[in-house]
Amino acid sequence: MTTADTIDAATDMKPYRLHGMTGEWEVVLGLEVHAQVTSNAKLFSGAATAFGAEPNSQVSLIDAAMPGMLPVINGECVRQAVCTGLALGAEIHRWSRFDRKNYFYADLPQGYQISQLYHPIVGEGAISLDLAEGRVKTVRIERIHLEQDAGKSIHDQHPTRSYVDLNRTGIALMEIVSKPDMRSPEEAGAYLKKLRTILRYVGSCDGNMEEGSMRADVNVSVRKPGDPLGTRCEIKNVNSVRYVMQAIEVEARRQIDIIEDGGAIIQETRLFDPAKGETRALRSKEDAHDYRYFPDPDLLPLELPDGFIERCRAALPELPDEKKARFVAHLGLTPYIAAVLTAEKETADWFEALLESTAARLGKTQAEVARPAANWLTSDLFGALNKLGLDLAQSPIGIAQASELLALIGDGTLSGRLGKDVFEIMLESGQDPGVIVAERGLRQVSDTGAIEAAIAQIMADNPDNVAAYRAGRDKLFGFSSARP
Repeated sequence: MTTADTIDAATDMKPYRLHGMTGEWEVVLGLEVHAQVTSNAKLFSGAATAFGAEPNSQVSLIDAAMPGMLPVINGECVRQAVCTGLALGAEIHRWSRFDRKNYFYADLPQGYQISQLYHPIVGEGAISLDLAEGRVKTVRIERIHLEQDAGKSIHDQHPTRSYVDLNRTGIALMEIVSKPDMRSPEEAGAYLKKLRTILRYVGSCDGNMEEGSMRADVNVSVRKPGDPLGTRCEIKNVNSVRYVMQAIEVEARRQIDIIEDGGAIIQETRLFDPAKGETRALRSKEDAHDYRYFPDPDLLPLELPDGFIERCRAALPELPDEKKARFVAHLGLTPYIAAVLTAEKETADWFEALLESTAARLGKTQAEVARPAANWLTSDLFGALNKLGLDLAQSPIGIAQASELLALIGDGTLSGRLGKDVFEIMLESGQDPGVIVAERGLRQVSDTGAIEAAIAQIMADNPDNVAAYRAGRDKLFGFSSARP
């Protein structure tokens, strides 16, 4: 029984199962995530790594595998891999080694990829997932290794020819390999989101799946509950969380149908076609000996001193789980709201800046204004941005305007209802809330003496209605005064 199985067994949630002609089936999942390391240069050369450059404009002699060119390790890529491992609570290997993985593609000029098979830079770690119904699950990380990316073959630019763009050749990747601890598309999606969040907090990868800087290979197998692991198939290069979840469902059902029809699953690499909703075979799954791995003779092993690792540890930011715990313990937020606010580093930073500004305006502590600020951000602002198709970075309302609005509500100048009205006007006009309140006379009257005087005057102006109400005609309670 795996760690993940143990955690699932401790909950009251019914485990995810697929149903076939022969009953229930369990899905077993592991992910290999390729994350492009944040660096201005490639792993073994000084060539640039900017996205969207002209084809073959960022290719050094080393990347092009010119004779006599020797790779030189990029120290920043090593630092980022170590920081990522530390953020995942993983073991950092003081000694690691690069290997050559031999295979041929037209977009791999060397005829091999420099990778780390036997001695990766990072060992075992773990990620904690927040799932539906308050479930928490731990997915174990098996390893993280550094490797260089291949180029890109382009098949849709000419009717009879394929083109090759070597700009990505040599770009540094971290391959983050999980244990087969996931049991549903939901868990795989949550894992990918959480891993992306951690990478973005650390700054080791921008997590942009559309641009290819993060993509997943999904290993899928099925079995009867309690049986040994089945034969897995690997779905390559899936570039969105939604597609990962869809691909799992499609591939698992394909495997169940084959087994129940009396067939056997062949270990192979497959591609997912989201338009057709199917996976199709790419090639048979190779084993390590098929690639003829051997130590790269041009690269010395990496030896990391303790001081280097400790400097990486000291440079880590507050990570999402730590920040979430602080929001709950010190700001009094619910675990759900805290999870929403810490899911993206940009959101957490925005919220904390909003908190600081609002507290300063009101002369209160951040804990005193945290709940209304969090509720406004996650409900009002997020709801409006969702309707407009914008993200937080594109918000038409900045932190200063937002804190001014919350302060006006907090000090009683605006009621909650008036605050929502001012917010709608802010979205449309871009005006500051103080200007809107002043120009439109929206200030809430909270002076009890003034309110009592206004009530007395209304009663004096409407003696007949007052008398009728006192006689029992309570339907008059909501009558409109003739006074302006």
